[in-house]
Amino acid sequence: MPDRVALAGTVDVLHKGVAWCDVPREVVGRSGVTAWRELRDRTVAGVRPRLHSALLAGMRRADLLELDDCSVDGSHVQALEGGITSAPLR
Repeated sequence: MPDRVALAGTVDVLHKGVAWCDVPREVVGRSGVTAWRELRDRTVAGVRPRLHSALLAGMRRADLLELDDCSVDGSHVQALEGGITSAPLR
């Protein structure tokens, strides 16, 4: 999958709040689940973190990054594979 298509699928999921299985095939050119698997593989390979850094750097250079008005909240995201934590499991 081309990088732009993978990014389009990710943006669709984040923007619309839909599950990967509900991403329209027209957005990613294949099923949303297949797109998710490819994104997962890229994340494991370190591509996604590098892309994220490059996007932030480009936004900073273009003076488009306004962190005064941002909020990051991951409390609504379930860590299906357990995540990294020192908290006891329930």
